[in-house]
Amino acid sequence: MRHYFLFLAFVLPVTWACSPPPPVQEIRHTGELRSQAPPISVSAADWPWWRGLTRDDHAVGLTPPTDINEQSILWQAEIPGLGHSTPILLGEKLYLTTADESAQTQSLLAFDAVTGDKLWAIPVHEGKFMNKHQKNSHASATPATDGTNIYTLFMVNEGIWATSVSQEGKILWQKQAGPFRSQHGFGSSPLIYESLLIVQADCEGSGFVAALDRGTGEIVWRTSRPNGNSYGSPTIATIAGRPQLILCGQDRLDSYDPNTGEPIWYFAGLSETTANTPQVVGDTVYASGGYPDHFVIAIRADGSGQLDQSDVIWQARKKVYVPSLLVDRDCVYAFGDDGVAVCYDAETGDEHWKKRLGGDFSASPTLIGDLIYVPNEAGEMFVLKTGPQFEQVSSGKLTGAGFASPVIVDGRIYWRTSDHLYCLAQQ
Repeated sequence: MRHYFLFLAFVLPVTWACSPPPPVQEIRHTGELRSQAPPISVSAADWPWWRGLTRDDHAVGLTPPTDINEQSILWQAEIPGLGHSTPILLGEKLYLTTADESAQTQSLLAFDAVTGDKLWAIPVHEGKFMNKHQKNSHASATPATDGTNIYTLFMVNEGIWATSVSQEGKILWQKQAGPFRSQHGFGSSPLIYESLLIVQADCEGSGFVAALDRGTGEIVWRTSRPNGNSYGSPTIATIAGRPQLILCGQDRLDSYDPNTGEPIWYFAGLSETTANTPQVVGDTVYASGGYPDHFVIAIRADGSGQLDQSDVIWQARKKVYVPSLLVDRDCVYAFGDDGVAVCYDAETGDEHWKKRLGGDFSASPTLIGDLIYVPNEAGEMFVLKTGPQFEQVSSGKLTGAGFASPVIVDGRIYWRTSDHLYCLAQQ
């Protein structure tokens, strides 16, 4: 996400004054693909994209501080404008996006991860903003890096635009991945897979999922999506021995071949919209959604074509709309938008515990060792112990609202609030 797209879950869909446009034109690459994309060169010392290197918000390394307060701040930097995207870390540089709504600029910023100094800021787009919900931002998609360049996604000028930026802040290419009709805005984060940059853009009439060559911005393939608004980010995993691109939204859970955009399987009848990312463990996909129907579901996804109820391992009625699920060993942790957290048994769906933490939640949780870090929208960070028994270690609040997910690397927490970028560490 996200990241990070947000909007009120109870808002009814807008009735358009005119009929929606026809489905987006599909694109299929013919012949041998000769990519100019640089190789992916990231490591466990980086947090290169949405949900981290392993795409599941699992951090490794030293344990960061559990006291979230002024004494834990190693450095802090003010962030101009507003954005809900999560920072990414490459080496000793942090990158994040922000938007100035009054000036109508969408920008990429670089910070020194050691000192917090701002290294540079470049406008990626100027003008031609589109409508969004008041709870969303114009910089909600988390950027991604392949270790060489930085990639951003922005909703602007009637489309979803992908941009490649060098580590020095130079725009290398910019391409409209496809047209976009905004209801509440955009928040889906880009996904890097081999030579491709994959984009999910669900909207009325012209929704699509597309893959661009990271080296040139050329659209390698583009597949139209079912009509309707949704705001989730894709993930990728090996299921049944083959790479699969997994998307949730439009009342469906879908799998595509990431190399071609051809469908592999789908499961229908979930929820019209969602705003998070599915989680894959083995051949099981865990997903959730929140408008108008509420669900948390575990599906056996080693089949093809249309899956049905015989493929459902378990399902629970719980609203987990914006925060992504966190799966760790035998537990699935679901942080509801309403501030109620639930721990499910990963195999059976049995409820181990349920606890109201307080406030509303939109950020996704991050795991390190046996600790879970998750902020609410008011900017209060909760630290919980993993396991089938509820245990809260601490909570604390810093300046600003908490819509972005915490990034944890080498014992440090990099956390973006609505007005600051913080680095927390043991002092």
